[in-house]
Amino acid sequence: MADLENIAEKMLMAARRAGAGAADAIVIKADSLSIEVAGGALEHAERAEGIDLGLRVLLGQRSAVVSVSDASDATIAVMAERAVAMARAAPEDPNVGLAEPEQLAQSWDVDALELMDPAEPPSPETLKDMALEAEAAGLAVKGVSKVDAAGASASKTAIHLAASNGFSGGYERSSTGLYCTAISGEGLDMQRDYKGDSRVFAADMLGADEIGRIAGERAVALIGASKPPTGSFPVLFDERVASGLIGHLVSAINGRAVARGVSWLKDALNEQVLPEGMDLVEDPHRPRIGGSKPFDGEGLPTSRRAWVENGVLRGWVLDLASARQLGMQSTGNAARGPGSAPSPSVGNLSLTPGAMSRDELIREMGTGLIITSMIGSSVNPNTGEYSRGASGFWVENGEIIRPVNECTVAGNLREMLAGMVAANDGRPHRSRVVPSLLVEGLTIAGS
Repeated sequence: MADLENIAEKMLMAARRAGAGAADAIVIKADSLSIEVAGGALEHAERAEGIDLGLRVLLGQRSAVVSVSDASDATIAVMAERAVAMARAAPEDPNVGLAEPEQLAQSWDVDALELMDPAEPPSPETLKDMALEAEAAGLAVKGVSKVDAAGASASKTAIHLAASNGFSGGYERSSTGLYCTAISGEGLDMQRDYKGDSRVFAADMLGADEIGRIAGERAVALIGASKPPTGSFPVLFDERVASGLIGHLVSAINGRAVARGVSWLKDALNEQVLPEGMDLVEDPHRPRIGGSKPFDGEGLPTSRRAWVENGVLRGWVLDLASARQLGMQSTGNAARGPGSAPSPSVGNLSLTPGAMSRDELIREMGTGLIITSMIGSSVNPNTGEYSRGASGFWVENGEIIRPVNECTVAGNLREMLAGMVAANDGRPHRSRVVPSLLVEGLTIAGS
């Protein structure tokens, strides 16, 4: 981390020498290893080590961002000169600018977030064994014709952010992942499904045999899929895909979209957008969660916040620029990469769970569709009109009777979210803890 801090400081010094009035710099160093197996043998192995530098310079109300993958002094000098030249040619933006010193995060406890696994990362041989075990478990499921892919990965990332307003801070995070994709059936009736898991601490991972087994069982359950009937029916968004539905709400409360007037919720502040009793809470300080972080991409402190409280929308997701544009204060939600300026973004989210299990919701829905996979997306950002391709299972009399595919579900997001019912099956280790969601009266286009 000391090396990354030194590099960031060199970038700021180079920006000042090149004529920048202000600047911020981000350095990201990553080390990753991925293993794929096929047919009981190693198929592919890839090791990646690299460093990415991003420099944003400001000349009054003009700014520019330049990124490179070389930390040499000569490259840093050239990138600073190029960034300043670009900023001189950029249009003025009245909302651009760094945070005031009093806005910056003053202290944080990275250790409490447990973002870095203290154990040694899995070796290549261990990752290979994990992938092979998952593949074997998938193949052992009756009805699985082959495992299309099984792989494991491990990575470490170090991040340091520094700015000419005095901010300087960094942290490290680790990740271990495993997945298996199984295929069932033969010929035209081949079906595919998967299971994966990713954790900050390798010891928290699901077992490889469980991941392979679930992938196989999911693929077998889809054998014989056909189109569902066309009409208006209740739809259960399975926990696997439910966070995507909430993601549309999150996109609509993004400060940049609201400031541009391209959000179907732009006039909904302090109005009911979810059912009463339902909260949508962001907590960037949950331990061992990949979306946790001690400060945002502009050096502001992160904090727990209820975006929706008792069903009522309470705020916009803001970085400094969107906050200035709306005449508000940043919510500490800036995110950035080496090649981009900060923009509003949400990390860890939790939606209030319901009282019923997924199976109980299925019994309640009577006749309708369970969605376990979605493709494509058509959402009108101004009206919230929603249409997506889907597959999953058809339910009659509260029981699953057959798999279905090649259908489209459509509705209006404002109406869908306001009347949905949540199950209690959200997985607490995920960055977005969203349970299965039952939505009434969606239009299904099938057979």
